[in-house]
Amino acid sequence: MANEIAHTEVPAGGHTFPPFDKQTFPSQLLWLTITFVTLYLLMARVALPRVGSILQKRRGHIDGDLAEASRLKGESEAAIAAYEKALADARGRAQALISESRQRQAADAEKERKAQDATLNARIATAEAGIAASKSAAMENLRGIATEAAAAIVQRLVGVAPTSTDAVADAVTEALKH
Repeated sequence: MANEIAHTEVPAGGHTFPPFDKQTFPSQLLWLTITFVTLYLLMARVALPRVGSILQKRRGHIDGDLAEASRLKGESEAAIAAYEKALADARGRAQALISESRQRQAADAEKERKAQDATLNARIATAEAGIAASKSAAMENLRGIATEAAAAIVQRLVGVAPTSTDAVADAVTEALKH
């Protein structure tokens, strides 16, 4: 280990690292210039136009997609507007049909009510005529009963039966008027 020492001197042959050798600088600069110009021309004439065309193609594709999306958005908005208009029209027609149906049903109900009223009025008139006839018959029976009762009362009170039933009937009729 004691023999291992690092040295930084130039070897005895006098050779230095080639990039640092002053005698090779002109050839290195020549090759650097040739390589730079070649790479520059290669990039300027081949690589950059390809990259540019790819970017241009992508930009065109993106612009086309954006235009298509904008067109489709416009179509969908128009379709939505048409749908909402159709929906509003359908609601309006439904309301009109409902209103018309209500009016028709109200008219039918009114006709039915009038027919029922007419039938009931006819029944009421018939019933009132029957009641009037019954009342008239009852009044006639009442007069007869009242006449007989008056004759019986007179006979009981006086002890003699009235001789004329017409006089008793006239008296009962006169009493009923008041």
